[in-house]
Amino acid sequence: MYPLLRLAKEFWVHRNAPDLGLFETHVSCHRCWPHDVDIWMELNNGRTLTLYDFGRLVLFRRIGIAPIMRAHGWTGTVAGVSVRYRRRVRMFDRIEMRTRLVGWDARFVYIEQGMWRDDTCTSHVLVRTAITDRAGMVPTDEVARAAGAPHQSPPLPAWIAAWCQAEASRPWPPVL
Repeated sequence: MYPLLRLAKEFWVHRNAPDLGLFETHVSCHRCWPHDVDIWMELNNGRTLTLYDFGRLVLFRRIGIAPIMRAHGWTGTVAGVSVRYRRRVRMFDRIEMRTRLVGWDARFVYIEQGMWRDDTCTSHVLVRTAITDRAGMVPTDEVARAAGAPHQSPPLPAWIAAWCQAEASRPWPPVL
């Protein structure tokens, strides 16, 4: 079940947080609770992705995109994720999450997120999101125009561009 109360808590905690610039980083703190762990008593990989949802949703509010999406009847959807898990997060560990918008191409918005325990990055994700309406995907230049953002994204880092290229060559539908 999706932790709606925990998400509401995130919005409450950050309700008075100052607005962020389009490419600034949203920082939030979380704790790994008993219902977040797997049978090895560490943060479950699925719950990790759910916690990353919280960071993106609050980021969208703080950079001013969420109210624009609501006004236009747009929603967001995850269109791809690349994850690196590097260090275990154990029950009751406190983690700091950092979330920032990196840029966009003609179809997708790219968000980078990391979880940190002290000075150690425990996991890192690149999330490809799409803004949608009832007709399908909304072109990112239309979203940028509505947000008063530059029409053109800053260049995506080489590692993100390489991931995009690899994803474009991936067969769909998959052959299983």
